[in-house]
Amino acid sequence: MNAFKNEIFLNDAMNKHGDEVYRLALCRLQNKTDAEDVYQEVFLKLFSTKTDFENDEHLKAWLLRVTINKCCDLRRCAWFKNKTVLENEIVAEMPDEYIDLWQSISVLSKDLRTVIWLHYVEGYKTEEISQILKCNSSTVRTKLYRARKKLRKDLEVVQNETCY
Repeated sequence: MNAFKNEIFLNDAMNKHGDEVYRLALCRLQNKTDAEDVYQEVFLKLFSTKTDFENDEHLKAWLLRVTINKCCDLRRCAWFKNKTVLENEIVAEMPDEYIDLWQSISVLSKDLRTVIWLHYVEGYKTEEISQILKCNSSTVRTKLYRARKKLRKDLEVVQNETCY
């Protein structure tokens, strides 16, 4: 394949990994419009990258890493900092039995939310997450531990409130 990716490669990558890119962006940004913008930027970057991917897992990890970077870039811009979120768009589309869980996840820091997402939704092991996030495996395990602990505490409070 030449230095720039062809249209067939791009369409294949979008079909295989587009949902994962979008869901991760939505998890980090908690806004559909911003997640859609990040999705487009990620695949534009894929189209122009000179990276030769070893296999599909390498491509997927690269896409998720770029997604995280693009989300960070968006959060740093002045427009994003001044924007008011009108509603939690994720909760609006979610089945009732998951609303309490998502509301607890959504208040986690973006770092904790990301490791929870990559581990439980995308199915990555801690070693793989550490490669995607470019940090130590022990850091990922610590973040997972802290996130689980906080979620357990928050969900116990919610459960106790609904019992009364």
